Amino acid sequence: MTDLLPSWNNGIARQAILDFVARVITENGPDFVPPADRIATFDNDGTLWCEYPMYVQAFFVFDRIKTLAAQNPHWYTQEPFASVLKGDLKAALAGEEHALMELVMATHAGMTTDEFTAIVKDWLATAKHPITQKLFTEMVYQPMLELLDYLRSHDFKTFIVSGGGVEFMRPWVERVYGIPPEQVIGSSIKTRFERREGKPVIVRLPELLFFDDKEGKPAAIQHYIGRRPIAAFGNSDGDLQMLQWTTADPGPSLGLIVRHTDGDREFAYDKSAMGSLDVALTEAPQQGWVVVDMKQDWRQIFAFES
Repeated sequence: MTDLLPSWNNGIARQAILDFVARVITENGPDFVPPADRIATFDNDGTLWCEYPMYVQAFFVFDRIKTLAAQNPHWYTQEPFASVLKGDLKAALAGEEHALMELVMATHAGMTTDEFTAIVKDWLATAKHPITQKLFTEMVYQPMLELLDYLRSHDFKTFIVSGGGVEFMRPWVERVYGIPPEQVIGSSIKTRFERREGKPVIVRLPELLFFDDKEGKPAAIQHYIGRRPIAAFGNSDGDLQMLQWTTADPGPSLGLIVRHTDGDREFAYDKSAMGSLDVALTEAPQQGWVVVDMKQDWRQIFAFES
């Protein structure tokens, strides 16, 4: 057993995962779940990779604002763009999700889907976390990478269900997490088919199609997957309804919350720039959800640690 989930310390959280998987894969057992129904959904920001001091996509948006400012001189006097260009990111995010959404619309639309994918890939190739100076794609949690592999080795199908932009995640999640783009559900903007220079393209429009957070997560799971997950993993109140939906079924299920408690190796907080862990944490013991204490439960946090 020691070679399973090696970055997890022996404790309640690790044992709960091992026990759950053992139950659902045991044929003829009372909790056996056929492989087709072994669906596991994962939030991304703060669950699979670092979201502090703010979402990675927010850093991407801010860099795009600076890149496009010369083409949009009115941004220098228009909020929240003006605060971004002044370097006052706290003021820029004072409007929280509404402000971020306005910035997203201004920076993520107008190009084709292929052009946007190339922009994301180019940015992630060099963009670094402001504190650790590691590439953002290196700021992924080693214990969660092990968990993804462990579940897939037992015929689970792993999905990302995130409030982040679906087209922002799809270009890199297969390389980093082993999750193919068709198994990524996220917030999205509207698109339109066009022909440009004689070629068919999909163009991104400055209109929100779907915001995949809170109540939107279980609705999106039903819409895109069509099966209720038997395991769900999150880290904030934005994941509350996904956890509730997953564990409401009378059959076997696992709900797990990653709690950021390690201020030395990562960051200690229950409230990030854009989300908080409050109601879900209170509800966890009542619902039987596992709460992972990063400081106590994880032997290693990032893959780059020795």
